[in-house]
Amino acid sequence: MIRITCFCLIVFCSIATIGNAFATFVNEPASDDERHGQSQQFNTNNVVFGSDEESVVSKGVVSKGVVSKGVLSKGVDDKKLPVLPKDTLPRELKFDSVPDGLGSELRVPQDNPLTKEKVELGRKLFFDPILSENNSVSCASCHQPELGFASNNELAIGINGKVGTRNSPTLLNRAFGAKFFWDGRSESLEDQALKPISSEHELGSSIDAALKRISESKDYVADFKNAFGGEQSVSEKNLAKALASFQRVLLMGNSPVDQFQSADYGALTDGERQGLWIYESRGGCWKCHSGGNYSDEDFHNTGVSYGKENRDIGLFETTGEQFDKFKFKTPTLRGVALTAPYFHDGSAKTLEEVVEFYSKGGAPDDKALDRNMTAVNLSEDDKKHLVLFLKALSR
Repeated sequence: MIRITCFCLIVFCSIATIGNAFATFVNEPASDDERHGQSQQFNTNNVVFGSDEESVVSKGVVSKGVVSKGVLSKGVDDKKLPVLPKDTLPRELKFDSVPDGLGSELRVPQDNPLTKEKVELGRKLFFDPILSENNSVSCASCHQPELGFASNNELAIGINGKVGTRNSPTLLNRAFGAKFFWDGRSESLEDQALKPISSEHELGSSIDAALKRISESKDYVADFKNAFGGEQSVSEKNLAKALASFQRVLLMGNSPVDQFQSADYGALTDGERQGLWIYESRGGCWKCHSGGNYSDEDFHNTGVSYGKENRDIGLFETTGEQFDKFKFKTPTLRGVALTAPYFHDGSAKTLEEVVEFYSKGGAPDDKALDRNMTAVNLSEDDKKHLVLFLKALSR
């Protein structure tokens, strides 16, 4: 089921894929009504941590988030506080292979090879509010496992209920990332992992303060020594390495779409197959959502937030280049059914809204609109089928 292979892009509309289209009518799968009629619930059976035996995030068990009980500033409304999700991941997180469909090796820096000890330490820190200034919020508060390691809030909610400026992106498959954050301001998972700690809208602390709290814990001191060796192992660099190591094993693949593309022609329903054809052809989705992770790892202005006051300038904040205004990172489509709401501003509540937005060409009046953005005017059936395909990528 799982293997590490050399990187290759999915070749859309290949002769082999066209052949698959005809083969699917020989092996008829269950109908869309049969597959989706009961409810639109999604499991995480294909979020893989390196082995077939333990490839499930929580066996369908939803993490029970609890309202954080840290020390609160005066006047804070409890209803706006973030949750502290429980760790419901498999006991053993393995990392020696990649799920089918992703098609490439993990991007692991030479100075931070994956080890069991670092992954386990990063996991412990990820769910622990010790990294926040008042012990009230953790990394998992904005990146919840049952929500595709994203959040169901329109904008991220951090320490003391402070609301951020952007939606929390998924952490799934970030091991294949080239740049990180919506605006690409980090070039490695190690750099990305530390920034929320010192953000006033996220964990609201500082690296030094977080390291001090960690150093005061005998258990953490022992964990860092076990992972990195040496007597002075609790450090900024090692904190980043541990958190990044854990995030690198959050992989999702081997979806019904991948199985279909590997000649299991009954893996998709008629409607899901139609959605795949739309994705690969007139829908034009592949122009940005390409490769095994369904992202070109690039930045585009698709017209999101056009016409709104104080519009987020996106990549421009990082590069300072005028032509980068309003561009944002292309998110993966894997697990997308789990990560609503959508876009960097959380303005689309459902996949149906997303498909409708792109069917119309985004914001055609936006003069800075990406050249790949054109109205495709999908029919209502086309839109329905495309949504079914996106949901199939999340199973």
